[in-house]
Amino acid sequence: MAALLVCAASANGQDVVPPIGGPAASYPSSAPNPPAPAVEINPATEPAVRQVENTGGESYAPQPRRFQYGLLFRLRGVYDDNINISQSNRVSDFYLVIEPTVTLGLGDIFQTEENYIRLDYTPSVFLFLDHSEDDAVQHLIRLEGHHRFGRLDLVLAQDIQILDGADLARTTDTTITGNFANLDVSTRTRVNIFVTDLKAAYEITAKTSLSSGIDSTITDYPDFISSRVISGNLFVNYAYSEKITVGLGGTAGYDFVDEPDPDQTFEQANLRLSYQATGKVSFNATGGVEFRQFEHSSRGTYISPVFEVDATYQPFAATSLSLAISRRTLNSAVLLDQDFASTTVSVGVRQRLFQRAYLGLNIGYQNSDYFSTISGFNANRNDDYYFVQPSLDVMITRFWSVGGYYLHRQDDSSVDAFSFENNQVGFRTVLTF
Repeated sequence: MAALLVCAASANGQDVVPPIGGPAASYPSSAPNPPAPAVEINPATEPAVRQVENTGGESYAPQPRRFQYGLLFRLRGVYDDNINISQSNRVSDFYLVIEPTVTLGLGDIFQTEENYIRLDYTPSVFLFLDHSEDDAVQHLIRLEGHHRFGRLDLVLAQDIQILDGADLARTTDTTITGNFANLDVSTRTRVNIFVTDLKAAYEITAKTSLSSGIDSTITDYPDFISSRVISGNLFVNYAYSEKITVGLGGTAGYDFVDEPDPDQTFEQANLRLSYQATGKVSFNATGGVEFRQFEHSSRGTYISPVFEVDATYQPFAATSLSLAISRRTLNSAVLLDQDFASTTVSVGVRQRLFQRAYLGLNIGYQNSDYFSTISGFNANRNDDYYFVQPSLDVMITRFWSVGGYYLHRQDDSSVDAFSFENNQVGFRTVLTF
C-alpha cells in the first residue's frame, strides 16, 4: 500500500499529525504554529500520488482519498531543572514522554476545501525518574468536519484537552515541549479544556460573503476557579482583489465564572484582513475593541483592545518564518475577583540544512496584566514571560527522525510567588507508519 508523506519536521522539531486548523483555545499562547511535521497518512486505495519536495508543505494526491489513516510514535527524554515551575521549591528530574498520535479521516482532510471528517488523538504518558508521584497521562483529541452546501460552508470542530502538569498543550499546535506554561497558576495542576466551534460562511456574490461562528469554551479546574465562555460573531466580507479580503463585524458573549467571582458579558467591534500575496506569504489579522461588563455592576465597564495576527513567510524552499501576535481577556484561575489581559508575541524560524537536517528557533514574549472585577479592590499582579528554544532534528530515513532541543523560559512577576525560571534539555525520536 502506498504511503503519502506529508512533511518532514516542524520548526521546533516537534512531530505530530498536522492540525487542520481552527480556533485557538481561550488561554494565553506562547508560540506560533510551526510548520507541520513528519507523519505517514496511508490511503485505503492506491491512486497515483504526486509528491512534492519535502520543505514543510503537504504532499497530496490529485483527488482526495476516501479513507486515510496515520500513526506516529514519539519518544522524548527530558532533563528539567524546575519541574514544578516554582520560585521557592525548585525540583529537578529526568522524565520520559511516550506520545503516539493516531489520525483517522475521510475526504479532503489536507486541503480542507471539499467535504471531510478527521479525528486526531494524542495520549501522552509522563514517567519521572525520581518523582513518580508526578507521573501523569494526558489526552489531546480533535474531531473536525466540513460540509459544503452549494454556497454555504459549515465547519464543526471539537477539541478536548485533559491535562495534568505545569504546561498547557492544545490540539491545534505542535509545540508539546513546554512553551505553553500555565503562567496564571504557575504550578503543577490538573485542568480539562473543552472547545466547541461551529463556523458558517455564505457566498453572496463573487466578491461579498457572510461569515459567522458560535464558540463554547469550558476551562475546568478541579482545584481552582473554573469558567465557561459562550460567544457568537457575524462578519460581512469583501474581496477587494484576489489577494486581499477585508471583513467588518462584531462579537458578543457571556462568561460564566465560578462563585464568588462575578459573571461577565462582553461585546467586540472587529475588523478582519486577509492578505495572500504569493504562495510564499500569508497574513491574517483580526482586531478591534472589547467592552466587558460585570454581574451586578460590580465595577465599571472594562475597555480593552483585542487582536490576533498570524503571518508566515517562506523566502526560500528550505527556509520558513512565522509570526503570531495576540491580545485577549481571560479569567484568573487562582486569584479571586480578577481577570487579566494577555498580550503575546512569538516568532518561529526553520531552516533545512544538507537535505536531512532541520534547524529551528522559537522565541516568544507574553505579558499578563491583571485587573479587578469588583470595585474597591486594586489588582497588583503583572507578569512578563519569555522563552527561547533552539532545536535540531535529522531525518535518518523517510520514516524515522532523531533530534534534540534546549528550552529556557522565565516569568518575572510583580508577585514573587508566581515568578520562576526553568531550563530543559530534551532528546527525541519519531517513527511514522
